[in-house]
Amino acid sequence: MPEVEKLREAVLYALNSGCQVSPDALRALRELPEEKDPLEVMKEAVEKVKQDSRFLVEEEDIRSCLPSKPDAVVEDLGWGKASLKAPAREVEAEVEVLMDPTSEIGSEGSFEEFLDYFRSRFKKLSDLLRRRMDARGALRVSEALRMGSGAEVKIIGMVRERREGIGKLIVVLEDEEASATVVFTPKMSDEAYEKARRLMPDQVICVEAVKRGKDLFLAKELVGPDVPARREARRGVDGPLYAVLISDLHYGSKSFMEEELKRFLRWLNGDLGNSSLREVARAVKYVVVAGDLVDGIGVYPGQEKELAITDIYRQYEGIASLLSELPDHLEVILIPGNHDACRRALPQPSIPKEYAEPLYEDPRTHLLGNPCLISLHGIRFLIYHGNSFDDLVSTVPGLSFDDPVGMMKLMLWARHLAPIYGMKTPLAPMPQDLLVIEEVPDVFHTGHVHITAQGSYRGILLINSGAWQTQTAYQMSRGIKPTPGRAVLLDLSSLRTAELDFTRPDPWA
Repeated sequence: MPEVEKLREAVLYALNSGCQVSPDALRALRELPEEKDPLEVMKEAVEKVKQDSRFLVEEEDIRSCLPSKPDAVVEDLGWGKASLKAPAREVEAEVEVLMDPTSEIGSEGSFEEFLDYFRSRFKKLSDLLRRRMDARGALRVSEALRMGSGAEVKIIGMVRERREGIGKLIVVLEDEEASATVVFTPKMSDEAYEKARRLMPDQVICVEAVKRGKDLFLAKELVGPDVPARREARRGVDGPLYAVLISDLHYGSKSFMEEELKRFLRWLNGDLGNSSLREVARAVKYVVVAGDLVDGIGVYPGQEKELAITDIYRQYEGIASLLSELPDHLEVILIPGNHDACRRALPQPSIPKEYAEPLYEDPRTHLLGNPCLISLHGIRFLIYHGNSFDDLVSTVPGLSFDDPVGMMKLMLWARHLAPIYGMKTPLAPMPQDLLVIEEVPDVFHTGHVHITAQGSYRGILLINSGAWQTQTAYQMSRGIKPTPGRAVLLDLSSLRTAELDFTRPDPWA
């Protein structure tokens, strides 16, 4: 246990940096290994907290600063030990679909449907905001406009416009009845100003502000709907039982990594790896694929030059044939991505049977829409391909394709998977906005950017799985360096993860 004086020094550093330290974070500091300096750990944690525009250092911030040791992860996952009292084939599957947009989709694209869609978004996110202590008593924009000059108010509104000037940032908030201009400056609140720089159009927020004119307000604080912090991880099963998370197979592309995917299939069948790896494979019950099963046809100009298979039906037949090699006791969850034979607008229904009939004929597969929310043995998975990452990178300062976890955190803070309307990611008008993150997941799984990355946010496990396609010409032109051929192994009993790299003879990465 670190010395009391060192702990005090670390806590004082956080306080002097404008942060608070939660009791759980303090407990994590006390439990640091003797070789770790609490002050150095706290400095790194505070930096991460500020990057996320937060002020509270939580337990996960402390623990995320500790390097993971492969040996320890192996031990935690039961590597080299008996993985289960019974192998996965003797465990009954527990797959519950909590939200699937497929049955909800049906739209004519009328003006009234667009109004219904944004009314639904505003109501859902406003309700989530009003549950927060720091947004209690918030007014509608029209109510705030009736307040006198100098009044301090909390306002809930949708971001219609955001523009940045010298030393200030101007945001226009609106609701169904009125609009108001809110000015953020470092002088009023440096923290609120930095949060405002990461705002996205059509996002719903709460602002604490001082009225300065007819429809002008100076911001003191900015609050997003955000997800509540989890105190402890949910446990799905008593003993080790695994799900494997992958994405972006891109079957049909000339750069599809067939050899590596077959190595992955061999491992799951117990034909690859040492005795420890094979023992772990026996405990895998689920494979979850976050979209882009095939490379598709006509997804982007000139794509035909990069295709090995130019028939969409043959692409799905090919990937179905490969997936049929999975052990028969596995359950497979599949959602579409922007390359699949599915409408582009979000939310996407499941891949139509017309194109993917071989997949539908396999009784082990669950074809769902994008996004969807499922439960595996009580562990809730929010599965989303990640289509809107493109819009976030081009809109929000500091975000990049090589940091998908940063974008996932912003989505959870905004409680929305695709806040921005009218950019690269088309949104379908529907009676309700199914892209609002109403139910808080235990695991948030995405893909799309072909980079394997993991993190956590307020107790939620974040996993962006890589691809099974080598670097494309487009990625090379954008400086994107994918990490393909990898799978993330998730223990449903502890929510611990391990990464397997099937570009290597020994897949332990």
